[in-house]
Amino acid sequence: MHTKNLPARDRACIWHPYTQMQTAELPIAISHAKDATLYTTDGKSYLDAISSWWVTLHGHANEYIAQKVYQQLQTLEHVIFAGFTHPSAVLLCERLLEILPSNQQKLFFSDNGSTAVEVGLKMAFQYWYNQNINKTKVLAFKNAYHGDTFGAMAVSGRSAFTAPFAPFLFDVVYIDVPHAHNAQACFEEVEQLVAKGDVAAFVFEPLVQGAGGMIMYEPAHLDRLLSICKANKVITIADEVMTGFGRTGKLFACDYLQQQPDIMCLSKGLTGGTMPMSLTSCAQYIYDAFLSTSKLKTFFHGHSYTANPVACAAALASLDILLSPDCNNNIQNINRAHVDFQALIVQHPKVKSCRVRGTILAVEYVTNEATSYLNSKRDFMAKFCLSKGVLLRPLGNVLYVLPPYCISATQLQTAYKTMHDLADAL
Repeated sequence: MHTKNLPARDRACIWHPYTQMQTAELPIAISHAKDATLYTTDGKSYLDAISSWWVTLHGHANEYIAQKVYQQLQTLEHVIFAGFTHPSAVLLCERLLEILPSNQQKLFFSDNGSTAVEVGLKMAFQYWYNQNINKTKVLAFKNAYHGDTFGAMAVSGRSAFTAPFAPFLFDVVYIDVPHAHNAQACFEEVEQLVAKGDVAAFVFEPLVQGAGGMIMYEPAHLDRLLSICKANKVITIADEVMTGFGRTGKLFACDYLQQQPDIMCLSKGLTGGTMPMSLTSCAQYIYDAFLSTSKLKTFFHGHSYTANPVACAAALASLDILLSPDCNNNIQNINRAHVDFQALIVQHPKVKSCRVRGTILAVEYVTNEATSYLNSKRDFMAKFCLSKGVLLRPLGNVLYVLPPYCISATQLQTAYKTMHDLADAL
């Protein structure tokens, strides 16, 4: 493939995500990648310590996944999923139901994390509508991020990202993320809110709020909130788009809970970063509310590439690797390394805090500004890390490591040293 002048050619025709195109530098052109390393067209390399936006569970160019995708492409690349099915979709759902919380009984395919959340919200709203029950309010956490489509934006925290669209977003009741000092007040507030009987759903990122700055909270607090919702017939929607498939140290963040959500949203690591795909799972009682002799109670939602066979094949291959003893050992090794580094980095005067949950490590730096995605130090932090050959994408003044499970101990230490050197440079 012709790669000459690729960044300039890109600038001439492409609009990039989350990028102010007038002031942005030319993009870095990647020619190929392997495991945890990205290689540029001009001969440089970067350690991908964030799994390329949290998707590449097993690293780049995984040979096992590639082989399974190749085999699928030789038999069926796509088929309409309305009125049709295929082996890879059925097998994937069967295997997922074996490892999801036991109350999850049905799965609905879509394309990405945002649409997985859209599907979950629409399931919840129509569940009540199909029964002629007027419940329209939604509870969500402050600083939440659930995606960039309109429903997902509506239940995300209001910010500079959502400001242009505020008039078009439905109202949401935001609650504080519970922690040691506010938990009881949070529980009492939610009890008062749901007692009115008009709350349709509570949507949440379990245990870790990703884009909000890797904000972490305890399973016991979430369990209490879910108990309150369950007692008041509020549908609970777990957005496991980022936390799913081992990221928190267990297969799903909800595995830390005693309570089970009614709906779960999955994407990102689902296919090992190979293909875009998502799934929304639900409890049987949700599904049953759509069964009727009337077509008006149908769930009218779908995507052209629903249950794409190639994406399903990639997901099945990714699951094979994820459920292997070697992968589990890698996950535990990453967690232990994170905890060791946490004990070291928190002693630095430029570090406000360091948080760890499973394979996720987040360092919050002292920058004399409020924590914000648009923190003025953000660009400096990103460039500093790239200058050291490490891809670490800051969330404001928070820098996190969320690596592919194949990352080596030496590569992890490279990421840690970069984060420590950054603290020295701030």
